[in-house]
Amino acid sequence: PSSCGHMVVQDSTDAGDARAGVQLEPFLHQVGGHLSVMKYDEHTVCKPLISREQRFYESLPLAMKRFTPQYKGTITVHLRKDSRGHLSLVANPLKENRGPFKVSTESAAVALWQTLQQTAGGSGGAHTLAQWRHTQLAHSLKERSEFHLNTQVSSLVEDANGNQAERRSFNPWGLQCHQAHLTRLCTEYPENQRHRFLLLENVVSKYKYPCILDLKMGTRQHGDDASEEKKARHMRKCAQSTSACLGVRICGMQVYQIDKKHFLCKDKYYGRKLSVEGFRQALHQFLHDGTRLRTELLEPIQRQLRALLSVIRNQSSYRFYSSSLLIIYDGQELPERTSGGLHPPEAPQPAHGSSSESLSKVDVRMIDFAHTTYKGSWNEHTTYDGPDPGYIFGLENLIQILQDIQEGE
Repeated sequence: PSSCGHMVVQDSTDAGDARAGVQLEPFLHQVGGHLSVMKYDEHTVCKPLISREQRFYESLPLAMKRFTPQYKGTITVHLRKDSRGHLSLVANPLKENRGPFKVSTESAAVALWQTLQQTAGGSGGAHTLAQWRHTQLAHSLKERSEFHLNTQVSSLVEDANGNQAERRSFNPWGLQCHQAHLTRLCTEYPENQRHRFLLLENVVSKYKYPCILDLKMGTRQHGDDASEEKKARHMRKCAQSTSACLGVRICGMQVYQIDKKHFLCKDKYYGRKLSVEGFRQALHQFLHDGTRLRTELLEPIQRQLRALLSVIRNQSSYRFYSSSLLIIYDGQELPERTSGGLHPPEAPQPAHGSSSESLSKVDVRMIDFAHTTYKGSWNEHTTYDGPDPGYIFGLENLIQILQDIQEGE
């Protein structure tokens, strides 16, 4: 949007020269959470800094590093107004990235962003974001828990002739978070007020069609610093969802459908309403590409979850309240499984104990540590003994359900 959407990242060595910066993009594969995640470069995302989360990454136990995004430091972000009165989101990039970051003209995010800028009929103005929100996202997210993205969002990137320059799909949840964040910055904060952002590894950068399951782990979600009102609200959500009985609930999902060539997405409101059986069916759906169940993924996912479980059991005093666990795989069929004209289900499976994780491109990552507490963390009034029982309970149930799916098939 003209008033808020020109997002330029500038080098601190030459703040007056926008050409020296890099261009932030909406991160199009955000499936959960409420803070906007933005794309810094192909391998890096950034999100608003929360001190407790930064301290967690800076003191991260070595054993946990393979299960968390790589922490890359912080950047300073502020709003800037250009000569035409347009606001820009400006940040000082990392020292090693002082050269311009060239954004591909075929970037899905750039194509979408350019279209959003034109949504108001070319007139620009401060209300473009609101116009887009009310015309394209008129229904509440609570009323729309399932999206077929090629019709809901990809239509926004059609050219004047109705041709789609980019066939990839976009997750509306991430775009909604991004839009809300920009609107808040443009309306609530002074032009030059500075904000700190965390820089983290883009854990889906290696996937062509990243299928992502965002799971809220544990039987308790509120932090020790939560108000009584917030505590009661979170306890109610847990009691009314699978968090109470399984120690895990779905907070977001996207899975690539090979037959329809788009992502199928579900949001946190869908996840809250699931019964235990509904949760099992959702896990099954996450592993189904529209034509078949990706059974070759079940063993490597379980293997990584068991490895994570072992690590969590050894982390005394840690409580990962309100954190999420991502399960990720590539929705694209692997060449090894489709070579020779074999239909994927008929292709030979990797031998047990082989590098099936690398073949299947499976990944398991913990994210979101704004409410994580542990012995020795700064300004903590409550400390705990032993490992996190709620997180362990959720992992054990998750592993068991995946094993049931594997044996059932």
